[in-house]
Amino acid sequence: MGEAVRGNAPERPMLVLGDDALAHRIAAELAEVYRRDVVLAAPGPGSAHGRIRCAEGGSPDERTLLRAGLREAEAVALLYEDDEVNMRAAFLARRLAPGVRLVLRMYNRNLGHRMADLLDRAGEQLAAAAPAPGAAVRDAATVVLSDADTAAPALAATAVAGTRKVVQADGLLLRAAERLPEDPGALAEPGLATLALLSSTSADPAGADGSDRSGGLAPRLLPDDAEVRAAAGRGAVVLEAIGREPALPRRRESRGASPRELLSPRLRRALAGVVAGVTALTVAAWLTTGDHPLHAAYLTLLDLFAIGDPAVGEETARQVLQLLAGLLGLALLPLLIAGALEALGAYRGASSLRRPPRGLDDHVVLLGLGRIGTRVLVRLRELGVPVVCVEEDPEARGLPHARRLRVPVVLGDVTQEGVLEAAKVHRAHTLLALTSSDTTNLEAVLAARTLAPDLPVALRLYDDDFATTVYRTLRAAHPDALTRSRSVSTLSAPAFAAAMMGRQILGAIPVERRVLLFAAVEVSGRPHLEGRTVAEAFRPGAWRVLALDTGAGAGEGDEPPALLWDLHPGYVLRPGDRVVAAATRSGLPELLTGPGAP
Repeated sequence: MGEAVRGNAPERPMLVLGDDALAHRIAAELAEVYRRDVVLAAPGPGSAHGRIRCAEGGSPDERTLLRAGLREAEAVALLYEDDEVNMRAAFLARRLAPGVRLVLRMYNRNLGHRMADLLDRAGEQLAAAAPAPGAAVRDAATVVLSDADTAAPALAATAVAGTRKVVQADGLLLRAAERLPEDPGALAEPGLATLALLSSTSADPAGADGSDRSGGLAPRLLPDDAEVRAAAGRGAVVLEAIGREPALPRRRESRGASPRELLSPRLRRALAGVVAGVTALTVAAWLTTGDHPLHAAYLTLLDLFAIGDPAVGEETARQVLQLLAGLLGLALLPLLIAGALEALGAYRGASSLRRPPRGLDDHVVLLGLGRIGTRVLVRLRELGVPVVCVEEDPEARGLPHARRLRVPVVLGDVTQEGVLEAAKVHRAHTLLALTSSDTTNLEAVLAARTLAPDLPVALRLYDDDFATTVYRTLRAAHPDALTRSRSVSTLSAPAFAAAMMGRQILGAIPVERRVLLFAAVEVSGRPHLEGRTVAEAFRPGAWRVLALDTGAGAGEGDEPPALLWDLHPGYVLRPGDRVVAAATRSGLPELLTGPGAP
């Protein structure tokens, strides 16, 4: 499960470097939620918050890092959009300050995990070779996160009601499900913990799922039993299971058509008939001539391909069988030609982009196949949702994924006339506008609303204030249509900020516009946990203990320990215990660093 959360961190500043709005949002998260001093090196206007100090931005070279205070920082977040820039800066930061905690933003997850291991090993060696007086390197870990992975589940969930939300980290799996308001019995299902009550109700399925809460219900995170019983008619997010991920064999993925798709069923049946005919002729030759079965099969194949000697002067049975084999060979020739042409067409079709089929309806139109759109596409296909993608760039990073998943794609500028019609947006179930441009997303939504006024839409907007304004305006203009706005920086910032604080965040589950965090916490030294029962340690709306790690302190060679997630409310948490807790982004710092028990 990874290293559990540890004690209070020294009050040293946090260093945040980036080139987009995510850096500003994480700096605000650290200052407002965790009340830490932050040095922000990013382009654009700095925040007016008193705890945030703006430094020189630009390229993260040695001069920039040292002037921003790298050696005095407790943690450094490298949040540039280019993975290579983050890697170069991480190597430099680890060499200049071996004891600093690094948080990297990387889209390539496999490379990111290898980078984290390499940087941790390098930090240990550098710290051992030149130990700094009083420097604490035990928390100098490297954490790699992806804003695309953090935001994609929430964006995909806007298109599908009742979806499952899954957190997977270090072999741990938590699975939650979004229960619809019309399924009230789901809350009473035994063995399930209610993680959140949604703003949606049976009378208002859309809820207040944008940013405007006036006159509507707000989502309630980590409610107590009384709130759950009183929440008749409200949707909910309930915990279904928590445990270890099963070890699954790696599956090779084909780059072209599968063997079954190379030949049509009719052609496969014709070829099977030819094989059956050859087998029958071979058996007949073996029985009538007395030849060895292998020799009889050899002569039959020679006759089939018209390369055998004529059976002049031989037995009548041999002559008849040769004529039948020749006739079968004449039928085989067009089948071989048809099979070759069909296989070539299937292979070329599998390697090219598919067009939306005729009659398609009730699908999701996904605009943009960049970093975020690609992750959302994969998530939607995992859920079995039909998708049609629209992308302007023929070299977009998500096109290979769309080709591999056999998803129809319309190449073209979404703001141009005819592009949305080609994606059949007027018959779609939902429109997801996830391009990297806020104005393009807004323009696409407005164009789609002219084609289908009641079409449910969800658009990705990086700035949360702009998302609030857009949501309110669209809801006012189209009150009967479902409108949802999502800020990627708001969805991603809590996990990045918590990682900078040294918390072993296992993952995050989005609940509408809020985020529920999962962390591994050691009970020792936590006044809100140590010596309390599971029921007493539960703070509604702030945190809740979900599971007990029974293998705390196990050696590396031991089997992965089990997780007890159906804990008895009267179980007393002991100093040696380690638990998995769900917490809000404001409740997590209080749980870990707050004052004594309430």
